[in-house]
Amino acid sequence: MQIHQLKPNHKLKDRKIVGRGGKKGTYSGKGIKGQSSRSGRKMVPIIRELIKRYPKLKGYRSFVLEDNGVVINLDILDKNTKDGEVINSETLVKKGLVRMVKGKMPEIKILGKGKLTKKLSFEGFSFSKSAKEAIEKAGGTIKSI
Repeated sequence: MQIHQLKPNHKLKDRKIVGRGGKKGTYSGKGIKGQSSRSGRKMVPIIRELIKRYPKLKGYRSFVLEDNGVVINLDILDKNTKDGEVINSETLVKKGLVRMVKGKMPEIKILGKGKLTKKLSFEGFSFSKSAKEAIEKAGGTIKSI
């Protein structure tokens, strides 16, 4: 069987022709004279003026960059790390504390909530002022890239 030999299972209904007299009356359910009864009519939408104005509005083509920042507190790091451990973004992903965002490493910021009792060395993060003080007080080190 070829594709041009295929036929539908049911026959198509013939379109009902109205406006030629008969029992439906002169207008045949199509209304009286006017724009909507003319052939080839085009009804202009009321919202058209608003649509035309959109490209001229402030911020029409602007976009907002997503904030891919992740925040981690010191108490979470204290629970999930060992003493003397080197912490970078890869180790946080392996421990399950941080997720990759669309296949990219997010920007991580360390905040000073909670206590830090272990000596940890940090690589490649941004820190709050209180977090820096707490890390240095516990004997940890901070390396910036």
